Amino acid sequence: MSSDRINLTNQFLIAMPGMADDTFAGSVVYLCEHTEKGALGLVINKPIDIKLKNLFERIELSLDSPELAEQPVYFGGPVQTERGFVLHERLGDAERPYNSTLSIPGGLEMTTSKDVLEALSQGAGPKKLLVTLGYSGWGAGQLEDEIGRNGWLTVDAQREIIFDTPVEQRYDRALSLLGIDPRMLSQEAGHA
Repeated sequence: MSSDRINLTNQFLIAMPGMADDTFAGSVVYLCEHTEKGALGLVINKPIDIKLKNLFERIELSLDSPELAEQPVYFGGPVQTERGFVLHERLGDAERPYNSTLSIPGGLEMTTSKDVLEALSQGAGPKKLLVTLGYSGWGAGQLEDEIGRNGWLTVDAQREIIFDTPVEQRYDRALSLLGIDPRMLSQEAGHA
């Protein structure tokens, strides 16, 4: 394997208009892992009809923070949609790590173990987080192939877009990191 392989870890994948796959149309994906074996990411701009309080009720945990309770859960992608994935800011050195956390080089952390939710229910845990059900996965070479066919634009991720930007603005804000006005992207050449 050549060493000049592209590595899109800690980048946003921004679906191009006209993306054939409806699952990803209009989506921004935060890429948690990208190796020669494939890629794993979480869609950050598709809230579903579940609030965090509902998710916590399902697993019999309380969630006292009203701010957190009303946060939506997101559709992270079509794989393992019954599993929760918590994308969050890095824990401080003093905090105990969770059982199953992927630390994203230069970026955030993604935890899949229930202990992060238990910490939140006790008023601890990460302050900034996004919870998804499911994730987006690509096999070896699949994502590179989709990018080569202009399915996705890529740009270095910014945590403000994930945590602090209203969900309906995330797609446009991610595009603006590339200096692109979304209105300039047409579905097909020659069709306004």
